[in-house]
Amino acid sequence: MASVTFRDESATGRALEEFSVPGLPDLISARELVRLRVREEVARHNASPTAHFRGLVKPTDAEAELNGYRLRTARRLDWERQADATEAAFARNGFLLLVGDRQIEDLDVLIDLAADPVVSFVKLVPLVGG
Repeated sequence: MASVTFRDESATGRALEEFSVPGLPDLISARELVRLRVREEVARHNASPTAHFRGLVKPTDAEAELNGYRLRTARRLDWERQADATEAAFARNGFLLLVGDRQIEDLDVLIDLAADPVVSFVKLVPLVGG
């Protein structure tokens, strides 16, 4: 069994936030890892719902703010809806997924967590006026 560290990074590689999840299989698909990360962050939010959500993608009816998203009201989130939105964001290059020193470009790729236990997410900001 492996443990994974999910890390959010800035475009310059500075760690912004991270958390670990133990007890995972050594081999897992990138899709399963992304969905696992979202399920965990939503579970942490739902344990004590507030009007602020610190997650990878913006929930429906939320506004982006520094270090997260502001919800209209403190509410529970649906992790599956968030996971689907995260997969869609990955498909349109909304964030980079890095495992060790390589970029993952396909969510069906298998990842060896025993060899690379750190999975980094780099949110990309769309250019304006380009």
